[in-house]
Amino acid sequence: MNKKSLEQLQNEIILQRLQKRMKAQAAAARIGPADRGSPLPLSFAQQRLWFLDQLDPAASAAYHMPAALRLTGSLDKRALKAALDRVAARHESLRTAFAGGDGQPVQCIGPADQGFAFAESDLRHLPAAEREAAAATAGSEEIAAPFDLARGPLARARLVCLDDDDHMLFITQHHIVSDGWSVGVLVRELSTLYRAFSQGMPDPLPALEIQYADYSAWQRERLRDTVLQTQTDYWKRHLDGAPALLELPTDRPRPAVQSHAGGLLRFALSDELSARLRALGQRHGATVFMTLFAAWSLLLSRVSGQRDLVVGTAMANRQRPEVEPLIGFFANTLALRVTIGDDATVADLVRQVRDSTLQAHEHQDLPFEQVVDALKPARSTSYSPLFQVMFSMNNSPAGGELALPGLTIRQVDLARDTTQFDLNLSMKDDGAAFTGDLHYASDLFDEASVQRLLGRFEVLLAAMAAGEDAPLAGLPVMSEQERELVLNGFNDRSTAYDSEQLIHQLFEA
Repeated sequence: MNKKSLEQLQNEIILQRLQKRMKAQAAAARIGPADRGSPLPLSFAQQRLWFLDQLDPAASAAYHMPAALRLTGSLDKRALKAALDRVAARHESLRTAFAGGDGQPVQCIGPADQGFAFAESDLRHLPAAEREAAAATAGSEEIAAPFDLARGPLARARLVCLDDDDHMLFITQHHIVSDGWSVGVLVRELSTLYRAFSQGMPDPLPALEIQYADYSAWQRERLRDTVLQTQTDYWKRHLDGAPALLELPTDRPRPAVQSHAGGLLRFALSDELSARLRALGQRHGATVFMTLFAAWSLLLSRVSGQRDLVVGTAMANRQRPEVEPLIGFFANTLALRVTIGDDATVADLVRQVRDSTLQAHEHQDLPFEQVVDALKPARSTSYSPLFQVMFSMNNSPAGGELALPGLTIRQVDLARDTTQFDLNLSMKDDGAAFTGDLHYASDLFDEASVQRLLGRFEVLLAAMAAGEDAPLAGLPVMSEQERELVLNGFNDRSTAYDSEQLIHQLFEA
Protein backbone atom coordinates (compact mmCIF):
# COMPACT_ATOMS: atom_id res chain seq x y z
CA MET A 1 0.00 0.00 0.00
CA ASN A 2 1.52 3.32 -0.99
CA LYS A 3 1.87 6.26 1.39
CA LYS A 4 -0.98 8.25 -0.08
CA SER A 5 -3.52 5.44 0.09
CA LEU A 6 -2.51 4.66 3.70
CA GLU A 7 -3.16 8.28 4.69
CA GLN A 8 -6.52 8.19 2.93
CA LEU A 9 -7.45 5.03 4.81
CA GLN A 10 -6.46 6.60 8.12
CA ASN A 11 -8.60 9.66 7.36
CA GLU A 12 -11.57 7.47 6.46
CA ILE A 13 -11.25 5.54 9.74
CA ILE A 14 -11.10 8.76 11.77
CA LEU A 15 -14.10 10.22 9.94
CA GLN A 16 -16.07 7.00 10.48
CA ARG A 17 -15.34 7.22 14.20
CA LEU A 18 -16.51 10.83 14.33
CA GLN A 19 -19.70 9.97 12.42
CA LYS A 20 -20.38 7.04 14.75
CA ARG A 21 -19.93 9.31 17.76
CA MET A 22 -22.26 11.96 16.35
CA LYS A 23 -24.95 9.31 15.65
CA ALA A 24 -24.63 7.99 19.19
CA GLN A 25 -25.08 11.50 20.57
CA ALA A 26 -28.13 12.10 18.42
CA ALA A 27 -29.67 8.82 19.60
CA ALA A 28 -28.98 9.54 23.26
CA ALA A 29 -31.76 10.83 25.47
CA ARG A 30 -32.14 14.58 25.20
CA ILE A 31 -31.21 16.77 28.13
CA GLY A 32 -34.24 17.17 30.35
CA PRO A 33 -35.13 19.50 33.21
CA ALA A 34 -33.18 19.07 36.43
CA ASP A 35 -34.82 18.60 39.81
CA ARG A 36 -35.28 22.18 40.99
CA GLY A 37 -36.15 20.97 44.49
CA SER A 38 -32.52 19.89 45.05
CA PRO A 39 -29.34 22.01 45.09
CA LEU A 40 -28.26 22.77 41.53
CA PRO A 41 -24.62 21.82 40.95
CA LEU A 42 -22.13 23.86 38.94
CA SER A 43 -20.80 22.46 35.71
CA PHE A 44 -17.18 21.32 35.87
CA ALA A 45 -16.04 24.44 34.01
CA GLN A 46 -18.00 26.72 36.34
CA GLN A 47 -16.55 25.00 39.39
CA ARG A 48 -12.99 25.69 38.19
CA LEU A 49 -13.69 29.41 37.81
CA TRP A 50 -15.46 29.52 41.17
CA PHE A 51 -12.46 28.01 42.95
CA LEU A 52 -10.15 30.33 41.03
CA ASP A 53 -12.16 33.33 42.22
CA GLN A 54 -11.91 32.12 45.82
CA LEU A 55 -8.14 31.77 45.57
CA ASP A 56 -7.25 34.84 43.52
CA PRO A 57 -9.75 37.60 42.62
CA ALA A 58 -7.17 39.08 40.21
CA ALA A 59 -7.22 35.84 38.24
CA SER A 60 -11.01 35.96 38.16
CA ALA A 61 -10.84 39.43 36.55
CA ALA A 62 -9.03 37.87 33.60
CA TYR A 63 -12.27 36.01 32.84
CA HIS A 64 -14.42 39.08 32.24
CA MET A 65 -16.04 38.98 28.80
CA PRO A 66 -16.73 42.43 27.32
CA ALA A 67 -18.69 43.36 24.21
CA ALA A 68 -19.27 46.82 22.77
CA LEU A 69 -21.89 47.94 20.28
CA ARG A 70 -21.95 51.30 18.48
CA LEU A 71 -25.55 52.42 18.08
CA THR A 72 -26.04 55.07 15.41
CA GLY A 73 -29.43 56.64 14.72
CA SER A 74 -32.62 57.22 16.66
CA LEU A 75 -32.33 55.03 19.75
CA ASP A 76 -35.44 53.86 21.60
CA LYS A 77 -34.05 53.47 25.14
CA ARG A 78 -37.28 51.96 26.41
CA ALA A 79 -37.14 49.22 23.79
CA LEU A 80 -33.44 48.63 24.48
CA LYS A 81 -33.97 48.24 28.22
CA ALA A 82 -36.98 45.97 27.63
CA ALA A 83 -34.95 43.83 25.21
CA LEU A 84 -32.12 43.42 27.73
CA ASP A 85 -34.58 42.53 30.49
CA ARG A 86 -36.21 39.96 28.22
CA VAL A 87 -32.86 38.34 27.41
CA ALA A 88 -32.20 38.03 31.14
CA ALA A 89 -35.68 36.55 31.65
CA ARG A 90 -35.06 33.98 28.89
CA HIS A 91 -31.65 32.83 30.16
CA GLU A 92 -31.35 31.72 33.77
CA SER A 93 -27.56 31.89 33.52
CA LEU A 94 -27.76 35.71 33.41
CA ARG A 95 -29.65 35.66 36.71
CA THR A 96 -27.40 33.14 38.45
CA ALA A 97 -25.09 33.66 41.41
CA PHE A 98 -22.94 31.06 43.16
CA ALA A 99 -23.18 30.37 46.87
CA GLY A 100 -20.53 28.24 48.54
CA GLY A 101 -22.06 25.79 50.97
CA ASP A 102 -19.43 23.80 52.90
CA GLY A 103 -16.98 24.21 50.04
CA GLN A 104 -19.49 22.89 47.49
CA PRO A 105 -20.91 25.82 45.53
CA VAL A 106 -24.41 25.70 44.11
CA GLN A 107 -26.28 27.77 41.55
CA CYS A 108 -28.70 30.34 42.93
CA ILE A 109 -31.07 31.54 40.22
CA GLY A 110 -32.83 34.88 40.57
CA PRO A 111 -36.46 35.50 39.54
CA ALA A 112 -37.38 35.97 35.89
CA ASP A 113 -38.40 39.58 36.51
CA GLN A 114 -35.01 40.44 38.00
CA GLY A 115 -34.02 42.34 34.88
CA PHE A 116 -30.63 43.05 33.32
CA ALA A 117 -28.28 45.29 35.36
CA PHE A 118 -28.31 48.57 33.43
CA ALA A 119 -26.64 51.96 33.89
CA GLU A 120 -26.40 55.11 31.78
CA SER A 121 -23.73 57.79 31.24
CA ASP A 122 -24.29 61.02 29.33
CA LEU A 123 -21.22 62.64 27.74
CA ARG A 124 -23.02 65.35 25.78
CA HIS A 125 -21.83 67.99 28.24
CA LEU A 126 -18.25 67.39 27.08
CA PRO A 127 -16.68 69.02 24.01
CA ALA A 128 -17.24 66.79 20.97
CA ALA A 129 -13.50 66.14 20.59
CA GLU A 130 -13.31 64.64 24.10
CA ARG A 131 -16.28 62.31 23.96
CA GLU A 132 -14.63 59.38 22.17
CA ALA A 133 -11.84 59.21 24.73
CA ALA A 134 -14.34 59.52 27.58
CA ALA A 135 -16.42 56.68 26.10
CA ALA A 136 -13.31 54.51 25.81
CA THR A 137 -12.49 55.23 29.46
CA ALA A 138 -16.02 54.24 30.46
CA GLY A 139 -15.59 51.01 28.53
CA SER A 140 -12.29 50.22 30.25
CA GLU A 141 -13.87 50.84 33.64
CA GLU A 142 -16.73 48.50 32.78
CA ILE A 143 -14.33 45.72 31.79
CA ALA A 144 -12.26 46.08 34.97
CA ALA A 145 -15.06 46.49 37.53
CA PRO A 146 -15.14 43.31 39.67
CA PHE A 147 -18.02 40.84 39.90
CA ASP A 148 -19.24 39.31 43.16
CA LEU A 149 -19.92 35.67 42.26
CA ALA A 150 -21.86 35.09 45.48
CA ARG A 151 -24.25 38.01 45.04
CA GLY A 152 -24.36 38.77 41.34
CA PRO A 153 -25.40 40.05 38.93
CA LEU A 154 -22.73 38.52 36.70
CA ALA A 155 -23.77 40.39 33.57
CA ARG A 156 -24.23 44.14 33.25
CA ALA A 157 -24.79 46.81 30.59
CA ARG A 158 -23.87 50.48 30.40
CA LEU A 159 -25.25 52.84 27.76
CA VAL A 160 -23.00 55.81 27.01
CA CYS A 161 -24.55 58.73 25.16
CA LEU A 162 -22.09 60.61 22.95
CA ASP A 163 -24.74 62.55 21.03
CA ASP A 164 -28.46 62.50 20.38
CA ASP A 165 -28.00 59.92 17.62
CA ASP A 166 -24.75 58.27 18.75
CA HIS A 167 -24.44 55.78 21.63
CA MET A 168 -22.08 53.07 22.86
CA LEU A 169 -23.52 50.02 24.60
CA PHE A 170 -21.05 48.11 26.77
CA ILE A 171 -22.06 44.63 27.94
CA THR A 172 -19.77 42.77 30.33
CA GLN A 173 -20.30 39.19 31.47
CA HIS A 174 -18.25 36.92 33.70
CA HIS A 175 -17.05 33.82 31.88
CA ILE A 176 -18.69 31.64 34.55
CA VAL A 177 -22.10 32.43 32.97
CA SER A 178 -21.11 32.94 29.35
CA ASP A 179 -18.64 32.13 26.56
CA GLY A 180 -17.70 33.32 23.08
CA TRP A 181 -20.62 31.57 21.40
CA SER A 182 -22.97 33.10 23.98
CA VAL A 183 -21.92 36.63 23.02
CA GLY A 184 -23.24 35.95 19.53
CA VAL A 185 -26.49 34.57 20.96
CA LEU A 186 -26.93 37.65 23.15
CA VAL A 187 -26.30 40.12 20.32
CA ARG A 188 -28.70 38.31 17.95
CA GLU A 189 -31.48 38.06 20.53
CA LEU A 190 -31.01 41.66 21.62
CA SER A 191 -31.30 42.80 18.01
CA THR A 192 -34.42 40.70 17.35
CA LEU A 193 -36.13 41.83 20.54
CA TYR A 194 -35.27 45.50 20.01
CA ARG A 195 -36.76 45.39 16.51
CA ALA A 196 -39.99 43.90 17.88
CA PHE A 197 -40.34 46.09 20.96
CA SER A 198 -39.51 49.33 19.13
CA GLN A 199 -42.45 48.58 16.82
CA GLY A 200 -44.84 47.65 19.62
CA MET A 201 -44.75 43.93 18.80
CA PRO A 202 -44.50 41.01 21.25
CA ASP A 203 -41.43 38.83 21.84
CA PRO A 204 -40.97 36.76 18.63
CA LEU A 205 -38.28 34.40 19.99
CA PRO A 206 -39.17 30.73 20.52
CA ALA A 207 -39.17 29.39 24.07
CA LEU A 208 -36.00 27.63 25.21
CA GLU A 209 -36.22 23.85 25.75
CA ILE A 210 -33.82 23.76 28.69
CA GLN A 211 -31.67 26.06 30.82
CA TYR A 212 -27.98 25.95 31.73
CA ALA A 213 -28.66 24.43 35.15
CA ASP A 214 -30.31 21.48 33.38
CA TYR A 215 -27.15 20.98 31.35
CA SER A 216 -24.96 21.15 34.48
CA ALA A 217 -26.95 18.42 36.20
CA TRP A 218 -26.94 16.31 33.01
CA GLN A 219 -23.18 16.70 32.61
CA ARG A 220 -22.54 15.56 36.19
CA GLU A 221 -24.75 12.53 35.68
CA ARG A 222 -23.40 11.59 32.24
CA LEU A 223 -19.68 11.74 32.97
CA ARG A 224 -19.58 8.61 35.00
CA ASP A 225 -18.38 5.04 34.70
CA THR A 226 -17.56 3.93 31.13
CA VAL A 227 -17.76 7.31 29.39
CA LEU A 228 -15.59 8.97 32.01
CA GLN A 229 -13.02 6.16 31.99
CA THR A 230 -12.71 6.00 28.20
CA GLN A 231 -12.20 9.73 27.86
CA THR A 232 -9.81 9.92 30.80
CA ASP A 233 -7.68 7.06 29.48
CA TYR A 234 -7.22 8.84 26.15
CA TRP A 235 -5.97 12.08 27.72
CA LYS A 236 -3.66 10.21 30.07
CA ARG A 237 -2.05 8.47 27.08
CA HIS A 238 -1.94 11.64 24.99
CA LEU A 239 -0.23 13.76 27.67
CA ASP A 240 1.86 11.13 29.44
CA GLY A 241 5.40 12.46 29.92
CA ALA A 242 4.64 15.85 28.34
CA PRO A 243 6.67 18.79 29.69
CA ALA A 244 4.92 20.76 32.42
CA LEU A 245 6.24 24.15 31.26
CA LEU A 246 7.00 25.73 27.90
CA GLU A 247 10.28 27.57 28.48
CA LEU A 248 9.88 30.62 26.29
CA PRO A 249 12.57 33.31 26.29
CA THR A 250 11.09 36.12 28.35
CA ASP A 251 12.14 39.69 29.01
CA ARG A 252 11.75 39.23 32.77
CA PRO A 253 11.83 36.28 35.18
CA ARG A 254 8.53 34.56 35.72
CA PRO A 255 6.91 35.99 38.89
CA ALA A 256 6.05 33.68 41.78
CA VAL A 257 2.37 34.60 41.37
CA GLN A 258 0.75 35.57 38.07
CA SER A 259 -0.77 39.04 38.05
CA HIS A 260 -2.66 38.29 34.79
CA ALA A 261 -1.71 41.74 33.48
CA GLY A 262 -1.62 41.65 29.72
CA GLY A 263 -1.24 43.45 26.43
CA LEU A 264 -2.64 42.94 22.95
CA LEU A 265 -1.20 43.17 19.44
CA ARG A 266 -3.26 42.80 16.26
CA PHE A 267 -1.96 41.80 12.84
CA ALA A 268 -3.11 40.69 9.41
CA LEU A 269 -1.63 38.39 6.79
CA SER A 270 -1.81 39.23 3.11
CA ASP A 271 -4.54 37.76 0.91
CA GLU A 272 -1.87 35.99 -1.13
CA LEU A 273 -0.19 34.28 1.87
CA SER A 274 -3.57 33.36 3.34
CA ALA A 275 -4.59 31.68 0.08
CA ARG A 276 -1.34 29.69 -0.06
CA LEU A 277 -1.83 28.51 3.52
CA ARG A 278 -5.39 27.41 2.73
CA ALA A 279 -4.09 25.44 -0.24
CA LEU A 280 -1.39 23.82 1.92
CA GLY A 281 -3.99 22.53 4.35
CA GLN A 282 -6.35 21.34 1.63
CA ARG A 283 -3.61 19.24 0.02
CA HIS A 284 -3.26 17.33 3.28
CA GLY A 285 -6.89 17.16 4.38
CA ALA A 286 -6.35 19.76 7.09
CA THR A 287 -8.51 22.69 8.08
CA VAL A 288 -7.24 26.26 8.34
CA PHE A 289 -7.16 25.80 12.12
CA MET A 290 -4.91 22.74 11.82
CA THR A 291 -2.52 24.45 9.42
CA LEU A 292 -2.14 27.61 11.50
CA PHE A 293 -1.94 25.60 14.74
CA ALA A 294 0.92 23.58 13.23
CA ALA A 295 2.79 26.77 12.33
CA TRP A 296 2.22 28.35 15.75
CA SER A 297 3.44 25.17 17.48
CA LEU A 298 6.55 25.06 15.29
CA LEU A 299 7.36 28.68 16.10
CA LEU A 300 6.99 27.97 19.83
CA SER A 301 9.29 24.98 19.44
CA ARG A 302 11.92 27.01 17.61
CA VAL A 303 12.00 29.90 20.10
CA SER A 304 11.88 27.64 23.18
CA GLY A 305 14.21 24.92 21.91
CA GLN A 306 11.69 22.25 22.98
CA ARG A 307 10.78 19.45 20.57
CA ASP A 308 7.86 18.23 22.70
CA LEU A 309 5.23 20.80 23.69
CA VAL A 310 1.58 21.18 24.65
CA VAL A 311 -0.61 24.02 23.36
CA GLY A 312 -4.19 24.65 24.45
CA THR A 313 -7.17 25.40 22.27
CA ALA A 314 -10.79 26.28 23.00
CA MET A 315 -13.76 24.37 21.60
CA ALA A 316 -17.38 25.59 21.53
CA ASN A 317 -18.49 22.19 22.95
CA ARG A 318 -22.06 22.55 21.69
CA GLN A 319 -22.56 19.22 19.97
CA ARG A 320 -26.12 18.81 21.24
CA PRO A 321 -28.89 20.86 19.58
CA GLU A 322 -30.59 21.70 22.90
CA VAL A 323 -27.67 23.83 24.07
CA GLU A 324 -27.01 25.75 20.85
CA PRO A 325 -29.43 28.64 21.65
CA LEU A 326 -28.37 28.99 25.30
CA ILE A 327 -26.22 31.62 26.98
CA GLY A 328 -23.84 29.82 29.31
CA PHE A 329 -20.33 28.50 29.85
CA PHE A 330 -20.13 25.46 27.56
CA ALA A 331 -16.70 26.03 25.98
CA ASN A 332 -14.08 23.39 26.76
CA THR A 333 -10.31 23.56 26.51
CA LEU A 334 -8.25 20.85 24.83
CA ALA A 335 -4.55 20.26 25.43
CA LEU A 336 -2.96 19.28 22.10
CA ARG A 337 0.52 17.79 22.13
CA VAL A 338 2.95 18.34 19.27
CA THR A 339 6.30 16.64 18.75
CA ILE A 340 8.85 17.95 16.25
CA GLY A 341 10.76 15.05 14.70
CA ASP A 342 14.40 15.30 13.65
CA ASP A 343 13.67 14.73 9.97
CA ALA A 344 10.05 15.89 9.86
CA THR A 345 8.83 18.03 6.98
CA VAL A 346 6.12 20.67 6.80
CA ALA A 347 3.72 18.08 5.39
CA ASP A 348 4.53 15.67 8.24
CA LEU A 349 3.76 18.33 10.84
CA VAL A 350 0.44 19.35 9.25
CA ARG A 351 -0.63 15.69 9.09
CA GLN A 352 0.40 15.10 12.71
CA VAL A 353 -1.64 18.08 13.91
CA ARG A 354 -4.58 17.02 11.74
CA ASP A 355 -4.66 13.51 13.23
CA SER A 356 -4.12 14.73 16.78
CA THR A 357 -6.89 17.31 16.46
CA LEU A 358 -9.40 14.78 15.09
CA GLN A 359 -8.64 12.36 17.92
CA ALA A 360 -8.95 15.14 20.49
CA HIS A 361 -12.35 16.07 19.06
CA GLU A 362 -13.46 12.49 19.64
CA HIS A 363 -12.62 12.90 23.31
CA GLN A 364 -13.69 16.49 23.90
CA ASP A 365 -16.56 15.58 26.24
CA LEU A 366 -14.22 15.32 29.22
CA PRO A 367 -13.98 18.79 30.78
CA PHE A 368 -10.49 20.25 31.01
CA GLU A 369 -10.88 20.36 34.78
CA GLN A 370 -11.27 16.57 34.83
CA VAL A 371 -8.19 16.14 32.64
CA VAL A 372 -6.13 18.17 35.11
CA ASP A 373 -7.51 16.16 38.03
CA ALA A 374 -6.66 12.89 36.28
CA LEU A 375 -3.10 13.88 35.37
CA LYS A 376 -2.37 15.61 38.69
CA PRO A 377 0.39 17.91 37.39
CA ALA A 378 2.54 19.85 39.83
CA ARG A 379 0.56 22.99 40.63
CA SER A 380 2.15 26.41 40.63
CA THR A 381 0.84 29.93 41.14
CA SER A 382 3.45 31.01 38.59
CA TYR A 383 1.94 29.33 35.52
CA SER A 384 -1.10 27.45 34.26
CA PRO A 385 -1.25 23.63 34.46
CA LEU A 386 -0.59 21.47 31.37
CA PHE A 387 0.01 24.40 29.00
CA GLN A 388 0.78 28.10 29.13
CA VAL A 389 0.10 29.09 25.50
CA MET A 390 -3.21 29.02 23.63
CA PHE A 391 -4.29 29.03 20.01
CA SER A 392 -7.84 29.39 18.73
CA MET A 393 -9.62 30.00 15.46
CA ASN A 394 -12.66 32.25 15.57
CA ASN A 395 -14.97 30.87 12.89
CA SER A 396 -18.07 32.74 14.01
CA PRO A 397 -19.49 35.29 11.55
CA ALA A 398 -18.01 38.76 11.80
CA GLY A 399 -19.98 41.34 13.74
CA GLY A 400 -20.43 43.63 10.74
CA GLU A 401 -23.30 46.10 10.70
CA LEU A 402 -26.94 45.29 11.31
CA ALA A 403 -29.63 47.76 10.29
CA LEU A 404 -32.60 48.07 12.65
CA PRO A 405 -35.60 50.40 12.51
CA GLY A 406 -34.01 53.85 12.71
CA LEU A 407 -30.77 52.38 14.07
CA THR A 408 -27.53 50.80 12.91
CA ILE A 409 -25.53 48.47 15.17
CA ARG A 410 -21.84 47.83 14.74
CA GLN A 411 -19.79 45.57 16.96
CA VAL A 412 -16.63 47.29 18.26
CA ASP A 413 -13.41 45.56 19.28
CA LEU A 414 -12.22 46.29 22.80
CA ALA A 415 -8.62 46.21 24.00
CA ARG A 416 -7.91 44.08 27.08
CA ASP A 417 -5.24 44.65 29.73
CA THR A 418 -5.57 41.17 31.24
CA THR A 419 -4.65 37.72 30.00
CA GLN A 420 -5.10 34.19 31.25
CA PHE A 421 -1.93 32.75 29.65
CA ASP A 422 1.64 33.62 28.69
CA LEU A 423 0.56 33.91 25.06
CA ASN A 424 -2.91 33.53 23.55
CA LEU A 425 -3.21 33.74 19.77
CA SER A 426 -6.68 34.05 18.25
CA MET A 427 -6.97 33.94 14.46
CA LYS A 428 -9.92 34.82 12.25
CA ASP A 429 -10.64 34.05 8.59
CA ASP A 430 -12.70 36.75 6.86
CA GLY A 431 -12.79 34.77 3.62
CA ALA A 432 -9.87 36.61 2.01
CA ALA A 433 -7.17 37.09 4.64
CA PHE A 434 -6.30 35.80 8.09
CA THR A 435 -6.16 38.28 10.94
CA GLY A 436 -5.01 37.70 14.48
CA ASP A 437 -5.07 38.99 18.05
CA LEU A 438 -2.12 38.05 20.24
CA HIS A 439 -2.64 38.57 23.97
CA TYR A 440 0.53 38.37 26.02
CA ALA A 441 1.49 38.45 29.69
CA SER A 442 3.11 41.84 30.25
CA ASP A 443 4.84 40.48 33.38
CA LEU A 444 6.93 38.36 31.01
CA PHE A 445 7.13 40.14 27.67
CA ASP A 446 7.74 43.64 26.35
CA GLU A 447 5.59 44.75 23.44
CA ALA A 448 8.66 44.97 21.17
CA SER A 449 9.53 41.33 21.88
CA VAL A 450 6.01 40.16 21.04
CA GLN A 451 6.09 42.25 17.86
CA ARG A 452 9.29 40.45 16.81
CA LEU A 453 7.63 37.12 17.56
CA LEU A 454 4.76 38.02 15.23
CA GLY A 455 7.24 38.98 12.53
CA ARG A 456 8.89 35.58 12.87
CA PHE A 457 5.50 33.89 12.72
CA GLU A 458 4.79 35.50 9.37
CA VAL A 459 8.24 34.54 8.03
CA LEU A 460 7.66 30.95 9.13
CA LEU A 461 4.18 30.83 7.60
CA ALA A 462 5.54 32.01 4.26
CA ALA A 463 8.30 29.39 4.38
CA MET A 464 5.82 26.60 5.18
CA ALA A 465 3.51 27.65 2.34
CA ALA A 466 6.46 27.75 -0.08
CA GLY A 467 7.82 24.26 0.57
CA GLU A 468 5.72 21.53 2.17
CA ASP A 469 8.50 18.96 1.65
CA ALA A 470 11.12 21.15 3.33
CA PRO A 471 12.63 19.90 6.62
CA LEU A 472 11.29 21.83 9.59
CA ALA A 473 14.77 22.40 11.00
CA GLY A 474 15.78 24.39 7.93
CA LEU A 475 12.83 26.77 7.78
CA PRO A 476 13.72 30.42 8.43
CA VAL A 477 12.12 32.37 11.27
CA MET A 478 14.05 35.62 10.87
CA SER A 479 13.43 38.21 8.18
CA GLU A 480 16.32 39.25 5.95
CA GLN A 481 16.65 42.51 7.91
CA GLU A 482 16.82 40.70 11.26
CA ARG A 483 19.26 38.13 9.88
CA GLU A 484 21.52 40.90 8.58
CA LEU A 485 21.40 42.59 11.97
CA VAL A 486 22.38 39.41 13.83
CA LEU A 487 25.16 38.40 11.44
CA ASN A 488 26.66 41.79 10.69
CA GLY A 489 24.99 44.62 12.57
CA PHE A 490 25.90 43.13 15.96
CA ASN A 491 29.42 42.24 14.74
CA ASP A 492 31.15 45.47 13.85
CA ARG A 493 34.46 44.21 12.46
CA SER A 494 35.85 47.70 12.04
CA THR A 495 36.45 48.04 15.78
CA ALA A 496 40.02 47.24 16.88
CA TYR A 497 40.50 45.53 20.23
CA ASP A 498 43.60 45.41 22.42
CA SER A 499 45.27 42.15 21.48
CA GLU A 500 47.14 42.15 24.79
CA GLN A 501 43.90 41.42 26.69
CA LEU A 502 42.12 38.10 26.89
CA ILE A 503 38.47 37.78 25.87
CA HIS A 504 37.16 37.58 29.43
CA GLN A 505 39.10 40.73 30.32
CA LEU A 506 37.42 42.57 27.43
CA PHE A 507 34.02 41.50 28.75
CA GLU A 508 34.99 42.69 32.22
CA ALA A 509 36.04 46.03 30.81
